[in-house]
Amino acid sequence: MASVTLRRGREARLRGGHPWIFAGDLAALPPSENAGEAVEVLDHRGRFLAMALCNPRSNLTLRVVSRQREEIGRLFVQQRLAAALQLRRHLLGDAGAARLVNAESDGLPAFVVDRYGDFLVVQSLALAADRLLPHLVEELVAQTGPQGVYERSDAPVRALEGLPERTGVLWGAEPPPLVEIREGEARFLVDVREGQKTGFFLDQRPNRLKLGALCKGKRVLNTFCYSGGFSIPAALGGAAEVIGVDTSGAALELAEKNAEANEVGDRCSWVEANAFDHLRDLDRLKERFDVVVLDPPAFTKTKDSIPGAVRGYKEINLRALKILAPGGLLVSASCSHHIDPQLFLDIVADAAADAGRTVRMIDYAGPGPDHPSLPAAPETRYLKCFWGVVT
Repeated sequence: MASVTLRRGREARLRGGHPWIFAGDLAALPPSENAGEAVEVLDHRGRFLAMALCNPRSNLTLRVVSRQREEIGRLFVQQRLAAALQLRRHLLGDAGAARLVNAESDGLPAFVVDRYGDFLVVQSLALAADRLLPHLVEELVAQTGPQGVYERSDAPVRALEGLPERTGVLWGAEPPPLVEIREGEARFLVDVREGQKTGFFLDQRPNRLKLGALCKGKRVLNTFCYSGGFSIPAALGGAAEVIGVDTSGAALELAEKNAEANEVGDRCSWVEANAFDHLRDLDRLKERFDVVVLDPPAFTKTKDSIPGAVRGYKEINLRALKILAPGGLLVSASCSHHIDPQLFLDIVADAAADAGRTVRMIDYAGPGPDHPSLPAAPETRYLKCFWGVVT
């Protein structure tokens, strides 16, 4: 087995539990023939540190998979998947929709597996993950018994690994155009073949469930609403009116179907618009809401674009605060891992100051328990959800 040596003084992050090793940490790049394989990671004195999956073409050159010497093959995948599934059963029981594998946090780097009813959706986001994919599919079938396994490796991040985007059936039946799942009292139709991410944003599950109980009799605005993930529980919770805003007409068509499936279509309406522009228009028209939800896509995927992302987050929070009635509830989320939790709180605080409003935080949540994270790797805990009451 090939080995890779770290430069002197570069082992602290690895010893602390972080699973990523970059090209600049290495004394020399591994040979191209080791691309996609497992290698031993050594410190500058030649002492063993970890096993890692290798891609010399990527700046993120090594992804740690084990802190002991072992073969990284089917047995490894079998054991890691079994542990991940056991954790979900313990945390969520027989939930019909859940994240079954959350990449590095489950010891299976660059793999994501989501369950939607009887179908599994898999993302493989790195070269070495592609090499292990046949083992993962085989074990998913053996350990979960799905009707089908569908691949959604159509994420742009694959380009950083020198890989093309890819979708299609990996095993069994192709998913129907829409798969129905349940989340609490809500029914959702999910487009696993062409919808955003793997079809739905499972990480927001606990926040969606929480919202419903706070919306009885309220006027609710849900921006960046996609297929109505926050709109439906708000309406089921007794909201008097729910308005969803998104730039995607296809997403809003699905949101409307979800409203009809939950028999709340009479209290839900949908606006195809840019949320930034629409928030400004609502302020100009002096519209007021009791609840505003901000759940945008990531505004930054690199450190260089953090300043622009900060401006974007501040703008939408400022506009939301301006249209909230006294005593109103702001639910503001960020899924940009480059925006750390304290920075996001600072953004909300700055927006409140500029809007002339006082915000009292009542909760600050992350993703659901089926999205575990690594304490040593803040990148794995990307979702932040601020809950605040406005005066």
